[in-house]
Amino acid sequence: MAFAAFSEALSLVFSWPTPLWVVIGLTLGMIAGALPGIGSSLGMAIILPLTLPLGPINAIILLVSMYSGAMYGGSISAILVNVPGTGGAAATTFDGYPMAKQGRAIDALSMSATASAVGGFLSVITLLLISPILIEAVLLFGSPEYFLMAILGLSMITIVADGSMVKGLVAGAAGLLITTIGIAPNSPELRYTYGSLGLYDGIDFIAALIGMFAIAEMLKLAGQEGGIADGDIDLTGSTLSGVKETLSHPGTIIKSGYIGMFIGAIPGAGATVSNFLAYGESMRSSDDPGSFGNGNPLGVISSEASNNGTIGGSLIPTISFGIPGSGSTAVLLGGLLMHGLRPGPQLFETDLHITYAFLIALLIGNIFIILIGVLVVTRLAKLTLIDTHIIIPMILVLSMVGGYTLRSNWVDVITVLLLGFFGYIMVRKDYSIIAFVLGVVLGPIAEENLMRSLQISGGSYDIFVTKPLSLLITAAIILILVGPYVKPALEKRLA
Repeated sequence: MAFAAFSEALSLVFSWPTPLWVVIGLTLGMIAGALPGIGSSLGMAIILPLTLPLGPINAIILLVSMYSGAMYGGSISAILVNVPGTGGAAATTFDGYPMAKQGRAIDALSMSATASAVGGFLSVITLLLISPILIEAVLLFGSPEYFLMAILGLSMITIVADGSMVKGLVAGAAGLLITTIGIAPNSPELRYTYGSLGLYDGIDFIAALIGMFAIAEMLKLAGQEGGIADGDIDLTGSTLSGVKETLSHPGTIIKSGYIGMFIGAIPGAGATVSNFLAYGESMRSSDDPGSFGNGNPLGVISSEASNNGTIGGSLIPTISFGIPGSGSTAVLLGGLLMHGLRPGPQLFETDLHITYAFLIALLIGNIFIILIGVLVVTRLAKLTLIDTHIIIPMILVLSMVGGYTLRSNWVDVITVLLLGFFGYIMVRKDYSIIAFVLGVVLGPIAEENLMRSLQISGGSYDIFVTKPLSLLITAAIILILVGPYVKPALEKRLA
């Protein structure tokens, strides 16, 4: 039955005009992903009503291709102008942008395309092969496990905080505090809204990212003459070097891709969480962690392999239980229902050929990502030579527009501006931007699932250590927290 469905799916995907919808979806997704504040979910939401004239298969393939293209597209602006087009490209800025400033933007862009495509390819192949097992694994996660996964991400602050550990913890705590603004999760209590209706929904983390990266960097560039790239640098290098550099680290790609897939399978986590976890793990396992943040290729490779790897994982709860794994898969879920496809057993029985069809389309899309990324997008590296007096006003306008389009809320625009100045001060005073962003992204996930877990247990904290999976995640948290202190002692003892 599965083989027959797979054969039917192949014939559907390679029948005209389906390949055209794959390319159109990827192109639209890359554009949406590269524009700060737009991203995959908003881009897909805009296109969703336009898919009505299409058949169910072509419509879902178009949306899935947009999702994949946007995950890669977010790295374009992240590398070139330090503005993550999507939350899933936030960690890419840490080493991608320094590479662009060193005149290695072509290398960074080709690394991003290659790592994204390979990471995405791995996750979809794995999903095709072991989806029944993965579905059972997803069912093991409840609110306590979601909370512990968020804490696991927050514990990465001890690894990614460059310099003073105290400053890293302070930055992470500041990010957590910002997430407490608005209506408290699982209760009607208002916090720090000061009577303003615009603050009821809290601070949008994408607006925070735009401010911390885009505005802060533009303030920094305002005192710099010339382009983003430092000095008179030749950008005529070959894209082949970036592809070779990426493929020379298969372990990092595989590990990061599967981190993305695993995190993506947890509803509500998404590419932003997997992005930072993969980056933190790459930094932890590196022989030279101090080079991260200064243009280390592994920083780009790990973060980009993970965010496209997340796509395969996020489809698991979406097509299995109708539970969106991210904002983008929420739009995709709407597309499935709009075209008469109901998530659940139906998509693995009578409609199995449709499930296989959009997974095969994702595989084909990853091949196009390499071709488009390496042959076309790398030519955008010349943007790093444009004078900053031209770049800065353009990025500021795009950032403001992007902030407003998130929720059509003036609070998001003010957030972009205020956190932009705050981020600039943090950089000047050597506080960790990464730690702050981890707090902003993971804070709501941790708080919501903590409250829900305590409601289930009647206020008992035993719920976090009663299951084997919870104990395993707790052990990983402890290992990460004590690792930086135990590792030097062990190395000294072994020496």
